[in-house]
Amino acid sequence: MEWILYVSVALIAVAFAVVSIFLVKALKSLDETLKHTAETVERLPGQIDGLTNEATILLHQTNQLAEDIQEKTGALDSTFHAVKKAGDSLKMVNETVKDTTETVSHQVKNQSDKITEVVRWGNTLFALWNKWQSQKRSKHTYNQVKTEQTY
Repeated sequence: MEWILYVSVALIAVAFAVVSIFLVKALKSLDETLKHTAETVERLPGQIDGLTNEATILLHQTNQLAEDIQEKTGALDSTFHAVKKAGDSLKMVNETVKDTTETVSHQVKNQSDKITEVVRWGNTLFALWNKWQSQKRSKHTYNQVKTEQTY
């Protein structure tokens, strides 16, 4: 039975050796990871400074662009006001033309009966004048024929 004790101790020693080997490998891997992390952390302030400088430059350019846009927008305000005034004036002219057209149309409708009566009287007078001219010509022709017959 003593031999079981020796075998058990030997197995425990082998198991401890195997665990120790795996533990050493894991610790070496962890050591490499920590070295890479340390290198990255060492480079980080330089990268942050670079990003900070770029962000500062970008912010400055953005502010300049915003100021430029604001100045140009301010310069266009007077143009927009002038265009609005021109549009308002054109609207007033259109309304005036519309009102005038409606007034003329209304007056023509109101006076259409009078215009029709004047046209009828004009046609009647023209017909009477033509008839008078026709009778005058026929008398003149009759007188000429009569005068010629007497000679």
